[in-house]
Amino acid sequence: MNLLSASFRRAPRALAWLCLLPVALASAAPREDYARQWPLQLSRDDGGAYRVVLDESVYRQARDARLRDLDVLDGAGKPVPAAVFAPEQPLARAPQRAGLPWFALPAAPADGAGAGWELVSEVESDGRLRRVEARSTGGAARPPQTALLIDASRVRSPILALELEWTPGAALEAAYRVEASDDLDQWRAVSSSGRLIDLQRGGQRLVQRRIVFDPIGEQARYLRLTPQDPNAAVPISAVVAELAADAATTPLQWRELKGRRIEQSEGRVEFEFELDGRFPIQQADVALPGNHALEWRLSSRDEAEGHWVARAGPWMAYRVDGEGVDDRSAARQLAATVRDRYWRLRANGAVPGEPVLRLGYRPEVAVFLAQGAPPYALVAGSARTTRADSPLAELIETLRKRRGSDWQPAEASLGASVPLAGDAALVPPAPKRDWRSWVLWAVLVAGALIVAGFAFSLLRSGPPPAA
Repeated sequence: MNLLSASFRRAPRALAWLCLLPVALASAAPREDYARQWPLQLSRDDGGAYRVVLDESVYRQARDARLRDLDVLDGAGKPVPAAVFAPEQPLARAPQRAGLPWFALPAAPADGAGAGWELVSEVESDGRLRRVEARSTGGAARPPQTALLIDASRVRSPILALELEWTPGAALEAAYRVEASDDLDQWRAVSSSGRLIDLQRGGQRLVQRRIVFDPIGEQARYLRLTPQDPNAAVPISAVVAELAADAATTPLQWRELKGRRIEQSEGRVEFEFELDGRFPIQQADVALPGNHALEWRLSSRDEAEGHWVARAGPWMAYRVDGEGVDDRSAARQLAATVRDRYWRLRANGAVPGEPVLRLGYRPEVAVFLAQGAPPYALVAGSARTTRADSPLAELIETLRKRRGSDWQPAEASLGASVPLAGDAALVPPAPKRDWRSWVLWAVLVAGALIVAGFAFSLLRSGPPPAA
């Protein structure tokens, strides 16, 4: 009994040490839970929120199918609010900008009366304006050229706003009406807002350069800007269009995979491929040498021994190279974005050569809040932890409503990656043991054994002697 009592006196110390072990493990630096990190270079110091486009190296390092093993840490190694946005989401895309050709025109009155001039223009076959000239009619004096004719024929996306630049000079405040046309003959009014302002006082300058259209944007070959005051002259030097960020304008990036041929019955053949990262695949294509025409079916799965899921097909991929023309089939659009690691191609006939599976994707964007102190770093690749949920998407959307739909987080870029825990971060941790439960069960078992021992001793001692 003395030995047992001594053991129980030592047990609380061991139990206390075991209880402190999970705390020690939890206090380990978050960086040690990830395989690699990428230093983030900020475009400005006061951005508040930033967006960074993910590159090939990040996708190769990630292991989680939902990119939950990707996070952003501050200078002290603490996670900051972060989220990953698809390229189709407006939050993930910066506005597209394009300079537009423009020509000066006389500003006709809004009612069109007494214009006294006619427009002569030369147009290329693709709609581009080569030359524009305003000629006076009826001997009228040539009016001042304070209106603008803007050539937007080469723009393929809706225009959200126009930004005008001019040479600084006298105080300026001018309002414009906007019209659109596709043939330089018929014009229609365009709903717009914004005045051109350039005012200075006390060493400070107030400048407003943007004319904003409806949220859906305006799409026409030509735009005409006419000042409400025809005598107001603005020395315009450049016109820049802010375009709607269309996901289709973001070029696809391709992963080209060589597979393993597997012969099937009845002369059929299939090829299996392994993708080297968690890329958000959206399109697929098959490349074969020489002329060919085959019907393909594409499947994928996330585990090496998992169930195959049909992704595309049957579709025909072909190539016909003759008479100086190399004609090829287009890539196949998948029904949804897929991040699976294993892919399979099945053909309906003999395959001449070894096909190359081309998988296309558009990079996603990580958006994070500048919380804590810089420098910031993006980390990826972990089987130990996942990114915490945060209301970042809701926050950014609120900021867009308050600051304007054209507001975007500031730009950040990825630096050269450096290893952290390496492959060790990709090994799942051992299952946690509930030491307290084990100790409690041990105490109960020990108590039961003691009681059983007392009972056995009583049985062996036999009944008490008769009086």
